[in-house]
Amino acid sequence: MRAAASVSEGGRPSPATRPAARPTAGPAWRLASPRIVTAALLAALLAALPFAFPNAFFFEVAILVMANAVVCVGLNLLIGYAGQISLGHAAFFALGGYGSAIASARWGWPVWLSIPAAVAAVGALAWLVGRPTLRLKGHYLAMATLGFGVIVSIVLGNEDRITGGPDGMPVPPLAVFGQAVRGEALWYAIVALALWLTVLLALNLIDSPIGRALRALHGSEVAATTLGIDAARWKLRVFVISALIAAAAGALMAHHAGFITPARASFLHSVELVIMVVFGGMASVWGAVVGAVVLTLLPQFLTVFKDYEMMVFGAVLIATMVLMPRGVVPTLARLAGRG
Repeated sequence: MRAAASVSEGGRPSPATRPAARPTAGPAWRLASPRIVTAALLAALLAALPFAFPNAFFFEVAILVMANAVVCVGLNLLIGYAGQISLGHAAFFALGGYGSAIASARWGWPVWLSIPAAVAAVGALAWLVGRPTLRLKGHYLAMATLGFGVIVSIVLGNEDRITGGPDGMPVPPLAVFGQAVRGEALWYAIVALALWLTVLLALNLIDSPIGRALRALHGSEVAATTLGIDAARWKLRVFVISALIAAAAGALMAHHAGFITPARASFLHSVELVIMVVFGGMASVWGAVVGAVVLTLLPQFLTVFKDYEMMVFGAVLIATMVLMPRGVVPTLARLAGRG
């Protein structure tokens, strides 16, 4: 009688019983986390860009672009992932700058202490504001955050003795180890590091249980609550995180410019930030970055149209939203996937 069917002629195991070969360790880039790869690519890009800048003006524009991108990445966590609209987010940006400016210029605090203190104070304020307002939904929430932004803008413009009123106030320079930070190249490095850390934080956050909870809330708050997700707590947390990021960016930009005005808290500035997030693509970290880059640089290129600059700018926004309703990055990613 023949041997068991699991043994082939010659005494060797049959293919059915032969141990499966262990997968070989492929190239390192295949084993690396996508977050690590994208963070490394962003770091390389930010490090290489200055070598292409012919003069200080390009550094100034790049710093503004990166500061807007920092705020938009944080705002996208709130709007794109949690589905909570905010039309007063520029208030947190301005309060971060004013808080650090007042603490350092009026009270004599060192800048290395005034910045984190201002950011922490803005976080506490966001917690106080978010507890009642985040119970609202849709346009009610939009109106509440708009009202908050208007209040902050009015207070900053009227408190002359503290904020300098409509004319603004000077801001002491940022100092590191007792040395003032001067030069656009050094400021570029600081803001680039802030952008890189913010993107890394956002990428890790959305891939964590927090990110999954936020996406569930965006999809259906009722269903998420049924699954045991505390909607009020998670919405408040992301609101505070977004406000902290905006306040940190505002403080850095205030010390970089050496001056700050209430225009930083204006409704127009809040709308600009929301447009950047929607234009680039909600629920996409890279969409927030791309939206900030494009819409910060676009006015620079449209100056050739002179009196028609804003008309062309509006036409570009309308065309983009009609052709790419999900935003630039998600639409291009979907088209690339089909290809």
